[in-house]
Amino acid sequence: MIRQIRARYDEHTITVYQAYNPEIGGYAATHGRFSPTYNRDRMTWVKPSFLWMMYRSGWATKPGQERVLAIQITREGFEWALAHSGLSHFDPAIHADRKEWTATRHRPVRVQWDPERSPSLHALPHRALQMGLSREAVHRYVDEWIVGIEDVTALAHRVHALDPGSRAAALPVELPYPLPAGIAATCGATS
Repeated sequence: MIRQIRARYDEHTITVYQAYNPEIGGYAATHGRFSPTYNRDRMTWVKPSFLWMMYRSGWATKPGQERVLAIQITREGFEWALAHSGLSHFDPAIHADRKEWTATRHRPVRVQWDPERSPSLHALPHRALQMGLSREAVHRYVDEWIVGIEDVTALAHRVHALDPGSRAAALPVELPYPLPAGIAATCGATS
């Protein structure tokens, strides 16, 4: 099974997506950072795939997910997170045994590979990354890695309103992200 990170990125940053309620999302979009009262005690999930975020948030219509944010973070931070990750489930193609997988459960980042989505949100045969940040990782994310936040809720609604056959041209351009081999092995990405 192909597990590939496709994302918007440049030399220094990569864009990940999150969906929030209007209060949290509005504050973050307006101020370029999360509120000082942002809950750092729960796992924070980020997704580099715009379409996976659209699937998860119902095109920014599900309760509590009405504001979709495109969050630019440093590539250094993104790669640190993946280097300090463990898979959310046991995978015999990656782990020698369950004991080896269990040994990764203490890591501050959880990686999950879910079916990538088509413009009509049907599951595709390859996997897209979803990354859960906790403990040290969520503090680094909120305090150090974020370099910009853009509210893309209107884009989500515009793309959704299009005929599914016309959506691809309106989507953010996402390319395969070049992971160092050691990090790819840690997070279970394939080449």
